Amino acid sequence: MNPQDITLISFGYFDNNFLTKVVENVRHQYTCNVFLREGHFDLSDFYDAARRQYDANRILLEVEKNFSADTCKTIGLFNVDLFIPIFTYIFGQAYLGGRSGIASLFRLSNERYGIAADNDLLIERFSKEIIHELGHNYNLIHCHVPDCVMISGSYVEDIDQKTASFCASCRSKLMM
Repeated sequence: MNPQDITLISFGYFDNNFLTKVVENVRHQYTCNVFLREGHFDLSDFYDAARRQYDANRILLEVEKNFSADTCKTIGLFNVDLFIPIFTYIFGQAYLGGRSGIASLFRLSNERYGIAADNDLLIERFSKEIIHELGHNYNLIHCHVPDCVMISGSYVEDIDQKTASFCASCRSKLMM
């Protein structure tokens, strides 16, 4: 693998057509090879019964230790409710300047908020979250440009308001 390659690893069931579109979106933003693999480990070890959620810090460490290749960036794809101690929930997380991250579909679907399903919007949201987490792997911090993919997002509406693209400043930092 090339040092610029990105690997997305699905943990759990995702529709192949759905993932194919997500891979295309990520490839479009990073203009490199994006590979898709399946991964498996027992998520029950990461479940916090008191919160009824999954510990994102520990899952990220598992992905880093056991699934990240030395020569590429790796994002683990999940469909579980993630948390870190300081937040009620998160959509994803990544090591700044590191080689791995995670993203979860769990809180991105319209149905979770009592709205009719929209698969295209779900693909767009998940793609933005993955592109954002990869940005952290490439040393990008949260941006303040309103439509930049690197702007911080605490709510699904925040994800909807930004684009899947980098602002000029973030794009130039990626090119360095």
